[in-house]
Amino acid sequence: MKRAEFLNSIKANIQDKNTLKHMLATEAIMQALAKKLGEDEEEWGLTGLIHDIDLELVGGDLNTHSKLGADIARELGASEEMAHAILSHNEVHGVPRETKLDKALFCVDPLTGLVTACALVRPDKLNRMNTKSVMKHFRQPKFAAGANREQIASCRELGLELEEFIALGVEAMQSIATELEL
Repeated sequence: MKRAEFLNSIKANIQDKNTLKHMLATEAIMQALAKKLGEDEEEWGLTGLIHDIDLELVGGDLNTHSKLGADIARELGASEEMAHAILSHNEVHGVPRETKLDKALFCVDPLTGLVTACALVRPDKLNRMNTKSVMKHFRQPKFAAGANREQIASCRELGLELEEFIALGVEAMQSIATELEL
């Protein structure tokens, strides 16, 4: 698996700049999480990078989203475990999350939106953002309402406390702040 090949395919299928940034943020957090849990950083990162490759192709239809994405990932050489994680991150399909990779992608996906929303209301964006600030917004359900709090909190299934997980996510996104334009 080569990241460049995945990225080229993503750029051919995703025109929306914010969707691409979300996918890059997911990649960064997944890599950091893999490192923390002693998992394969490349595999986890690439899973995060490609997880929404079909979003524009299916016109945002959640009943189809991630089915096509898993197929595209397989065509690009992703493992069956990666394809399963992509498929199971969309709850509409009812595919059980069985592996650590499945559970990780599921909780990381909405975290990127919460952290991005927090960055957008700060004058210094991701620079100097801390866990306390994100936790404050996490407790406000109307703030970044699309960032499913229960899904983020499912990080506990990986043995992580919520604050620890958020800190990891913030740090990972800070490491690519320039690419995220945050």
